[in-house]
Amino acid sequence: MAKAKAILVRKTGGPEVMEYIDVDVPEPAAGQVLIRHAAVGLNFIDVYYRTGLYPAQPPFVLGVEGAGVVEKLGEGVTDLNVGDRVAYTGQLGAYSERRVVPAERLVKIPKDVDDKTAAGMMLKGLTAHYLLHKTYRVGPGDTILVHAAAGGVGLILCQWAKFLGATVIGTVGSDAKAKLAKEHGCDHPIVYTREDFVARVKEITGGNGVPVVYDSVGKDTFEKSLDCLRPLGLMVSFGNSSGAVPPISLLILSQKGSLFVTRPTLAHYVARRDDLDEAAQELFKAVRTGVVQIQVGKTYPLKDAAKAHTDLESRRTTGSTVLLP
Repeated sequence: MAKAKAILVRKTGGPEVMEYIDVDVPEPAAGQVLIRHAAVGLNFIDVYYRTGLYPAQPPFVLGVEGAGVVEKLGEGVTDLNVGDRVAYTGQLGAYSERRVVPAERLVKIPKDVDDKTAAGMMLKGLTAHYLLHKTYRVGPGDTILVHAAAGGVGLILCQWAKFLGATVIGTVGSDAKAKLAKEHGCDHPIVYTREDFVARVKEITGGNGVPVVYDSVGKDTFEKSLDCLRPLGLMVSFGNSSGAVPPISLLILSQKGSLFVTRPTLAHYVARRDDLDEAAQELFKAVRTGVVQIQVGKTYPLKDAAKAHTDLESRRTTGSTVLLP
C-alpha cells in the first residue's frame, strides 16, 4: 500500500491535535479514482470537524475540498482518464498529498482555471451558487445582507449578487476588510466593531429591512440578523464561525414579522449528480467570464495547516486560503 503525507486528527481539539504524518493510500476501488493533489482548500468546516462540532470518527484526515490530477482509475470508471485535472468538495480527507475519491463527485477543471483557484472555489463557490440561486433567488431590486463579507464565501456572494442586480450590504471586522469587500461588489460595507449593523441596515433600506440575510457567523449575529429582516423575510444561517446558534422560541419569528429561517448545507443541494454538474458549470462560467473573481488571499504548505487554522480562527485571513501539498 502506498504512503502519502497528510494531516491526521487522532482526537478532537485545538490546532495542536493536527499531525503531519505518513498515511496509507489504498488502491481505488470500483467507482473510485486515485488523485494527486495540487492544492487543497481551507474552510471553516475543517475547524468544525477538528473541534468535534461536526462528528467524524478519529482518526481521520481533515479537509473536504481539493484539486489535482487523476493518477489511477478504479473499475467501472469511464468518464475520467488518467491525467485529467479534477476538483471536488464534500469528501473528508483532503489534507493529503494523494487520496481516493468517488468518481461521481469529481468535476473536470477547465483549462483556463488554475489549480489554486479551483481548490479555493469549490465549497465556497458552490455554496454561493445555491444561496443566491436556490435558497433565495436574488434578482434586480433586492437589497441583501451578507455577514463576513470579506471572507471566502462573502466575497463571492458580493460579486455574484451584484451581477444579479442586487444592492449588497455587508458586515466586516475592519476598514481593510471593508475596502476589500467594496472592491468585490459590496455597496455598503459595515464595520461591525464600531457600527450597529441593525441600525445601518434600517438606515440604508429606509426602515424596511432586507428580504434575506446570509449569515455564516452564527451565535454572535443570529438574533440581530432577525431584526434586519423585513416582514416575511428569510434568515439563512449557513455557518457558525462564532459558535452554534442557541435554541430560540419559534414565537420570536412570529413577533418579528412572520419570518422564515433555514439552515442549509451544500451536500443536500448537490446530492444528485445532475445538480452538481449544473452548479459546477455555472460556477466555472461565472469565474471564467469575470463575474466572480476568486480571491486566494494566502497559501500555506500543507505541513503548516495548524498555523492556517489558527489564522483562520483569528480572522487573519480574507477570501480563499489554500494549502499546498
